[in-house]
Amino acid sequence: MINIDLHKTLMSAQKSFELDVNFEVNQGDFVAIYGISGAGKTTLLRIIAGLDQKSTGQIKINDSIWLNSKNKVCLKPQQRKVGMVFQDYALFPNMTVQENLEFALEKGKSTQIIDELIDTIELNDLKNRKPSTLSGGQKQRVALARALVQQPDILLLDEPLSALDDEMRFKLQDYILKVHQKYKLTTFIVTHDLAEVFKLTNYVIKLNEGKIIEKGTANELFLQSEISGKYKTIGKILSIQKSDIVNVVSLISGQNIIKVIATNDEIVDLHIGDKVVVVSKAFNPVLVKI
Repeated sequence: MINIDLHKTLMSAQKSFELDVNFEVNQGDFVAIYGISGAGKTTLLRIIAGLDQKSTGQIKINDSIWLNSKNKVCLKPQQRKVGMVFQDYALFPNMTVQENLEFALEKGKSTQIIDELIDTIELNDLKNRKPSTLSGGQKQRVALARALVQQPDILLLDEPLSALDDEMRFKLQDYILKVHQKYKLTTFIVTHDLAEVFKLTNYVIKLNEGKIIEKGTANELFLQSEISGKYKTIGKILSIQKSDIVNVVSLISGQNIIKVIATNDEIVDLHIGDKVVVVSKAFNPVLVKI
């Protein structure tokens, strides 16, 4: 069991507000930290990692105390079994892929984990290359492998895929899910991508101005409980072609374009760019805005 109880004053462009969160997740959970920009999501990850030590409260990872401000316990980042992947990769430019991974390995530890990660994340063809010769997706795979070298208990992902195109993002999602399951990690991901939330995670914490406003599964938070159907997919509306009789709503879901026939009543609150769930009910698709 992982218990997080944290308090910290944060500053936004307009005002200050309190990060005040208290939640528990199970070991092995894949948790999405979801919310608008400036809600405190990245700060929460940084506090868990020990990169921001000016907070109060408690972080308890199973039987290990990483933070207990009352007892003046605050482990340094290197004392916490945590791996973190940033959006900007943070690789050493003067080192090869292999050297970047070796640098993250604790002295005296076996290099077997490096060979295993290179194989698992398919880096064999890249291991002698330097970061400047890699694509964004390749760099992110290296950053993911490096975060796992020390075999962490917790993996923290801070919008790691937001700068990638859709095709590469889908591939990286598969790698992330693969290593999460293979190494039995507890993973936290900050993301604004609902499709990513549904694909990867089993628990969601929604933040707003430093407070938890909702928590639960993606289905509980983003899908109306009364909507049921055999087929569900999430998409973003690309266009709405209106007519007097029927309307054609085009949306993109993953790499697929889906066209749905909708009534005038169904499209009243829908606009281009809205995220919706397409639910099949008795062979008739229904659009639900989320």
